[in-house]
Amino acid sequence: MTPGATHGTSTPATAQPTLEAVAARAGVGRGTVSRVINGSPQVSERTRARVMRAVDELGYVPNMAARALVTRRTGAIALVISESEERIFGEPFFAGVVRGITTVVGEASRQLVLALVQTREQVDRLDSYLTPQHVDGVLMLSAHDADTLPALIQGRGLPIVFCGRPVGLDHASYVDVDNTGGARNAVAHLFAKGRSVVGHIAGPQDMIAGRDRREGYVAAVQDAGRDADDSLVEVGDFSETSGAAAMRALLARRPDIDAVFAASDPMALGALRALREAGRSVPQDVALVGFDDGPLAEVAAPPLTTVHQPLEQIGREMATMLLAQIGTGDDRPEQHVVLDTELVERASG
Repeated sequence: MTPGATHGTSTPATAQPTLEAVAARAGVGRGTVSRVINGSPQVSERTRARVMRAVDELGYVPNMAARALVTRRTGAIALVISESEERIFGEPFFAGVVRGITTVVGEASRQLVLALVQTREQVDRLDSYLTPQHVDGVLMLSAHDADTLPALIQGRGLPIVFCGRPVGLDHASYVDVDNTGGARNAVAHLFAKGRSVVGHIAGPQDMIAGRDRREGYVAAVQDAGRDADDSLVEVGDFSETSGAAAMRALLARRPDIDAVFAASDPMALGALRALREAGRSVPQDVALVGFDDGPLAEVAAPPLTTVHQPLEQIGREMATMLLAQIGTGDDRPEQHVVLDTELVERASG
């Protein structure tokens, strides 16, 4: 007997399920399984579901290192949001869009890396990270006019999809909603209700959504045969605090105001608070309409009339678009998707 040897029966290690085993369980070829695992769009949803069911049943775990060597991809997608943590984690807009993104990214077996950008220092750190060696593509929410990252990312050849139409970039892919049309319908609704002095709490004017919703407000005012009046407009930053401050400024400047369209639900809720503090009832004294149709709109007192935008669908469309671009390599034609909005009438206006 060799010194140090021991008696007994050894238990062989359980073999990890292979790609071939997944293919046999799903009733498809090995190449089809590989395409599903690598997030290729060239697979039907039915086949993708069958393969993913087999993956779950067998407990198959892709060898990410080997896959990266073969595909030259990392399996990671960066989600970049240029806002404060307070807004990102406190406002339903971000939660809804991110939910849609994570659903699609998870189904494609990709890793989502969240990057919050506020300061110049954070931009510089992220600039060095957002390369093809670290991520396969980028999803960007809440881009502002002065943001430098979008152009830098594009210059590196990384696929990028924006939430909202970006400014100053050629051949950029994005998913947006009909901001102008939604705002125009909201303000037209207030005039149709007999309101005559309709104010607007606008979103930030360094963002396309803020400018587009203000444009829709102006168009509806002109449709009603009136001249646009800057004294009836106050600019916020989409937050509840800014909505309350804007409403106070409007009341001080135009005490005759009898309706307000706020460019986001949080700003509308802030306006509601300011109106209550000023002794104005909603909708009797001042009718109020928001934009988002997040969960808080239904439970506000009174429930908020608002423009519905399909937040989870925005996220799903963004992630699907990016995965398709990653799958096609250098052949990435730009794509534009603009989703419809809908006015949801409740008690506030």
